[in-house]
Amino acid sequence: MKKALITGITGQDGSYLAELLLHKGYEVHGIIRRASTFNTGRIDNIYSDPHDAGARLFLHYGDLSDCEQISNIIYNICPDEIYHLGAQSHVRVSFDIPEYTSNVTGLGTTRLLEALRRKDSKIKFYQASSSEMFGAAKPPQNENTEFVPRSPYACAKLYSYWMVKNYREGYNLFASNGILFNHESPRRGETFVTRKVTRGIASILSGKEKYLYMGNLDARRDWGFAPEYVEAMWRILQNDKPDDFVIATGETHSVKEFLEEAFSYVGKHMNDFVKIDSKYFRPTEVEVLIGDASKSDKELGWKPKVTFSDLVRIMVDADMRAAGLEVAGEGDEILAKKFSDKWWRGD
Repeated sequence: MKKALITGITGQDGSYLAELLLHKGYEVHGIIRRASTFNTGRIDNIYSDPHDAGARLFLHYGDLSDCEQISNIIYNICPDEIYHLGAQSHVRVSFDIPEYTSNVTGLGTTRLLEALRRKDSKIKFYQASSSEMFGAAKPPQNENTEFVPRSPYACAKLYSYWMVKNYREGYNLFASNGILFNHESPRRGETFVTRKVTRGIASILSGKEKYLYMGNLDARRDWGFAPEYVEAMWRILQNDKPDDFVIATGETHSVKEFLEEAFSYVGKHMNDFVKIDSKYFRPTEVEVLIGDASKSDKELGWKPKVTFSDLVRIMVDADMRAAGLEVAGEGDEILAKKFSDKWWRGD
């Protein structure tokens, strides 16, 4: 039985990845931070009692700023694969806490790579790189596009990206970067723009809020469906050799388009409910991101199935249902039609 270690297991991607790996028969270990409140909501549906002999999911307390603890976890588990997803991952917040973001999102990767180098060069390592590294680079962006980061988060991710390449080339580690463009789902954090929109609509329709306050509506992103993207992560580590891959849909849509699509789906017009608030603007903005994932298609056999409009419907349905509202159900129909093996829903 293969063993996998996931940092950031309680996040959107980590929870979906844990479900995928368990579905494939892995023993899965996750690193979580000690907190005064429970933060395992996204994995509660799959978490088993670690004292149960049949359990295959185990959680370990650790912090990416603690080199000794990270090393001890790796030494004790001896995983076959490490998926490094943990980070301070909110771009806007990185402007407020740049030093912390650099320490966790940047140096955290180096701590893992050093532990890996000292422990076992045969362990495969996946680094969750980000399309934000491209920043102001001319679109479409692929593996050969220059990096022009526009935030502390992007700079920290770029540092990690280059450390992975250096450890791969300098120490012959199986270390790969997945350069993932924006990917969303009902498990997306509530402060991220797509989830902010779909949750805001549910709050408006349930009478809890009157308006939705937004920042830059002209920013354009390449949005995909998170469960498909974590499958790409797994495929990257099953590849014959370590390498770097862009994962994207190849389409770009503005925040305004996302709002229009979401409000239209529930029979409303965004202009009646959306207001602009300057506090949500970034000091430096990334205007357009659109990925060219042709390399991933050719070498990994990976292609996205969920379209932009599909994604909006899936997320709106989920937040409407969570608010106790009647849903159109198109999101459920999309999932049933496009995925016969819905591992992320426990089917």
